[in-house]
Amino acid sequence: MISLVVVSHSRSLARAVVALARGTLGADGPHLEVAAGLDEETLGTDATAVAEAVVRADAASQGDGVLVLLDLGSAVLSAEMALELVDPQVAARVVLSSAPLVEGVVAASASAAAGADLQTCAREAEVAQRAKVEHLGHPAGADRQTPPAGVAVHPRQGPRSGTVGQPGTSPLLDPAGPPVRTVELPVLAEHGLHARPAARLVARAGEVAPDTTVLVHNRTSGRGPVDALSLSGVATLDARQGHVLVAQAQGPRAEEVLAALVELAAEGFGDLPPAEPLAEDPPVLSVAAEPGIPVTGSGLEAAVGPVVRLDVLPDPRAVPAEGAERERDRLRGAVDAAVARLEELAHRALDAVGRGEAEVFTAQATLLRDPEIAASATARVDAGSSAAAAWSEVVDEAAARFEELDDPYQRERALDVRSVGERVLRELLGLAEPEVAGEGVLVVDELDPGLALALDAARVRGVITRRGGSTGHGVLIASARGIPVLTGLGERADVADGTVVAFDQRTGRLDVDPAPEVRAEFEELVARRRAERERALRDAHVPALTRDHVRVRVKANVASLAVARAGACHGADGAGLVRTEAVFARWRQAPTVEQQVEVYAALADVFDPHDVTIRTWDAGADKPLAFLPAEEGPNPFLGARGLRAFAADPALLLDQLEAVCRVALDHPLRLLFPMVSTADDVHVARSLLDRAARRAGLPGPPSGLRVGIMVEVPAAALRIGTLAQELDFVSVGSNDLAQYVLAAERGNPALAPWSDPLEPAVLQLVRHVADHVPAGVGVSLCGAVASDPDLTGLLVGLGVDELSATASAVPMVKRALRAGSTGQYRELADRALAARGAQEVRELLGLAAPEDGPRRKSAALSARRAAGTAR
Repeated sequence: MISLVVVSHSRSLARAVVALARGTLGADGPHLEVAAGLDEETLGTDATAVAEAVVRADAASQGDGVLVLLDLGSAVLSAEMALELVDPQVAARVVLSSAPLVEGVVAASASAAAGADLQTCAREAEVAQRAKVEHLGHPAGADRQTPPAGVAVHPRQGPRSGTVGQPGTSPLLDPAGPPVRTVELPVLAEHGLHARPAARLVARAGEVAPDTTVLVHNRTSGRGPVDALSLSGVATLDARQGHVLVAQAQGPRAEEVLAALVELAAEGFGDLPPAEPLAEDPPVLSVAAEPGIPVTGSGLEAAVGPVVRLDVLPDPRAVPAEGAERERDRLRGAVDAAVARLEELAHRALDAVGRGEAEVFTAQATLLRDPEIAASATARVDAGSSAAAAWSEVVDEAAARFEELDDPYQRERALDVRSVGERVLRELLGLAEPEVAGEGVLVVDELDPGLALALDAARVRGVITRRGGSTGHGVLIASARGIPVLTGLGERADVADGTVVAFDQRTGRLDVDPAPEVRAEFEELVARRRAERERALRDAHVPALTRDHVRVRVKANVASLAVARAGACHGADGAGLVRTEAVFARWRQAPTVEQQVEVYAALADVFDPHDVTIRTWDAGADKPLAFLPAEEGPNPFLGARGLRAFAADPALLLDQLEAVCRVALDHPLRLLFPMVSTADDVHVARSLLDRAARRAGLPGPPSGLRVGIMVEVPAAALRIGTLAQELDFVSVGSNDLAQYVLAAERGNPALAPWSDPLEPAVLQLVRHVADHVPAGVGVSLCGAVASDPDLTGLLVGLGVDELSATASAVPMVKRALRAGSTGQYRELADRALAARGAQEVRELLGLAAPEDGPRRKSAALSARRAAGTAR
């Protein structure tokens, strides 16, 4: 393989170019030498240094040759002089290239990795800027060696003209030669065929069949054909997600190389994560005192302890630099330490909570290995910045770029960038890692998923956040682990490190530096809830019967197999809501029918003999899926969400319904359609189900499959008597119902006062649904209120006969239901419906948190007293 020498006035620039090329190709690229700068900081070139680099590169190439790429001015003179200083036989194997430095090094490296010879690599370097020229719409003109668009460059035969968009017309394909084989290569990765996947295509083609002609063209855009061994050619195809490439091969290994490219395309050209079946997730760990119960925090929704702050970092710009070489070493060491820690956390998360959550850390570790980020930070260090300042600036800029993107899924990656950036900063500044901070109540700006997964639940008594709402991903993960979280406190969260705080997540009450009697009251509350929880855990698998012997089934909300196992361990009577958009949230391509069958069957096995409720795709602006991008509009929460998203193209939904039909033949399943508003919606849903059943080879849906709809919008609630005529059950989504009834976006903390599900208007619609469903149609409720033991009696009193809660809440919900009779709960609900507003309902339940005056006893105790008053 040939070698490359990078000659530049700036040593940091040359190193950054080499880092970019190596990061693009991985370990398979050519040997690269740097001859740049007079020292670490002084700009200039040195002919002697260039000569020494050429000699080393020639030895590494074992006679295949050396390509020298240069930046400008005296770099050219120094390179020419260097050839006069080396052995003439070595000089004869050297080519000086006028190619653009960055593009040239990357393109030549890719060609070398594919097995191209020196002249071919030099030619590829010369035309490397063509992709940028064509993308920007500039004339290709100036460079006589740059072929126009549509020219196929063959590394063995030189430029040949081909016809854009017409595969099979290139003169590179010999009409009298062997048969031409053709395959389609779909572009699956969300970022298309950018530099790294394009380089992988080139490398794979050269590795498998260097003696076979392979051409590629973009059938979707009409670009090409180009030689598959030409990185600059492949880059000009402008292949984006959803495009289809056509590859043609002619030669002794045509079928072999095309099979390799088909396999590579199925992996998104290396840009897709492995689509491992959810069913392989390992079981959750268990607490020694309670076998089978997942490792969590207290699960008491209240905390008392000293504040531990994680959000106050010294200004990185104020950290002085101690020399470029030392700062580079510090930066590399910090990044390596952070990567190692993230990989360790990924293994821990895989064991404790499952593969999907572990991938949070794997993705962050991958982000830290990004050569462009590393090169940018290194260049700033070489320019005089400290490692901390350089890293901080690069992370801020990267996060800002994500925040400017149109795709909501990509915008969310800004939080990942900041999270991983802070981890490296802590290494650089000698500060403790966030997950190993001292024991107490953490105060953070916003709780990201990575931190929520990493926190030591035995030491972290609770978390307080400045920003974010109670439905954020990190908050939900922490809550599922039993760690109390109080969110969106703004300036109220600005509490000095070490100050004792006490809070009750159920009421939203926060006391800073509480008086001794108040602290004692909170500690009593925590102790009481702990005792109640221990009793509840002992009875977790006992059915929840009210005092008048009415059974209320308490099921679990499920977002992964690990959570399903936690629900089963906590005594859940099945899965009341499987959020399939969460189960497959990290998949970059849609799961096949077979993959979904495996996942749904695995979930059903966990809860056997209880049933499992599969909710169909409920993607939207707040829950984007990579394979089902949400269409943004002026008000995305009122857009094409849930069932509406498939009005024009139901293909993905039909796949899901077919999988459900197959699994329902052998397992007790229920099917739940979200975002249903009209009777026509119900008819459409049933028609799609019938189509899917026929695709599965069945005359109709399996007889044991029960079908229901989510009641999330007022229209569905008000017309439930008509909508439910063809249904077996309905499930009230109290979070979204409150959002739509009260016209307040559920994820916006500023609108929290207007999105309270205890507002009587919301409760009234729940009662209306329960009173007007046809006989035999069950009423379930799966919103956040179903996980609150203090509210379960109220919900049963409204007419709900089944609750779906978070896995860790199931035992306490069951225990609370056993405390009263349905008559008492009905009377309590009547009083709540007559209340003036949500605050009065909370006062009725004993859940209000007074700002002054005597402190209330525990919310659970007060709720039971309220139930007793209603007798």
